[in-house]
Amino acid sequence: MSVLERITSEHAIALEERYGAHNYHPLPVVLRKGEGVFVWDVEGKKYYDFLSAYSAINQGHCHPKIVGALVEQAQTLTLTSRAFHNDLLGRYEKYAAETFGFDKLLPMNTGAEAVETALKICRKWAYEKKGIDENEAQIIVCENNFHGRTTTIISFSNDPVARQNFGPFTKGFIKIEYDNLEALKDALENNENVGGFLVEPIQGEAGVFVPSDGYLKAAKELCEKHNVLFIADEVQTGIARTGSMLAVDHENVRPDILILGKALSGGVFPVSAVLANDDVMGVIRPGNHGSTFGGNPIACAVAMAALEVVKEEGLAENAKELGEIFRDEMGKFISGCEIVKSVRGKGLLNAILINDTEDSSTAWDICMALKENGLLAKPTHGNIIRFAPPLVMNKGQLMDCISIITKTLDGFNK
Repeated sequence: MSVLERITSEHAIALEERYGAHNYHPLPVVLRKGEGVFVWDVEGKKYYDFLSAYSAINQGHCHPKIVGALVEQAQTLTLTSRAFHNDLLGRYEKYAAETFGFDKLLPMNTGAEAVETALKICRKWAYEKKGIDENEAQIIVCENNFHGRTTTIISFSNDPVARQNFGPFTKGFIKIEYDNLEALKDALENNENVGGFLVEPIQGEAGVFVPSDGYLKAAKELCEKHNVLFIADEVQTGIARTGSMLAVDHENVRPDILILGKALSGGVFPVSAVLANDDVMGVIRPGNHGSTFGGNPIACAVAMAALEVVKEEGLAENAKELGEIFRDEMGKFISGCEIVKSVRGKGLLNAILINDTEDSSTAWDICMALKENGLLAKPTHGNIIRFAPPLVMNKGQLMDCISIITKTLDGFNK
């Protein structure tokens, strides 16, 4: 069978079931085309994409400027490894570092890789700059976090599905309650070996939990007081998703280490990065860390184009405006229905809490109904549905989507 031969949804799903590892449970829809806020399945049905590949496609599907950069560079030079210089890496590092206000950038490919990189930088800084005894450094993390699924990262996860039968786990992490300044204060005051605090500005995978106003700013101040690095994982919340370039920007917080991924490429290529100033990034020397593909010419060209699109098209401002409309309209609907308890979020990263237990199928059933009605979304943590459309969406499209969502939910009202 030619790889370009058309295939039915049933056949495509059967092939994955037979030949693929069963590490995901996707909605039964097989997509073959995307443009802007829309995707089409193999049978030609059109849908609004309300997940954006977990916020990787903030700039919309197949954005011509980003795809153009990909194609042009792919026809010129694809990979050199870091054994040699290439003519785009330095330009990309400068552009991204200046965009986010840091001295240095370390290029990687995936979000989990970038988190692992940040953890290594933090530990090395803890030993070489803070003076913590070797192998004694601790990093504070938050409960219900999601930073990836590598062995080190799941070592400080409390998701049983991600952890079961994958031990032994990596030591050196202190878990505290999210959005709890007293817990952070206690952890910092009672352990002189803390090197860093790793936090999601909004816990996306946990169900779009937005912390209390002032939490991030106060947490950063506590870290400064105790000479601890504030590490912001903005893999999902960064690049305009929450109505500002970074979610930490809402509180004017400047991380010591910033982790980016997903929309850094507009979803057309795996690109991630860790950014820090010289006093932190300076601990990394030749041989300490690397990646064959990290900083490759295609990634550099794509990332610069992706960031340019965000700026040129005012996507952060659009996310802020449309997010307020979404929560306002959903709030009005929720006040008169029983199936949804609440709506929460920031910018165009939002979620609704379904009025049922976490082990129920209600949220899944609602997403299946939304699919039939032309909108794709996915549950998280059982009874929560996350809504995160591409940031190129306009108000008319948003109102159309709100109509689809509310009419679908009406069908589940008791």
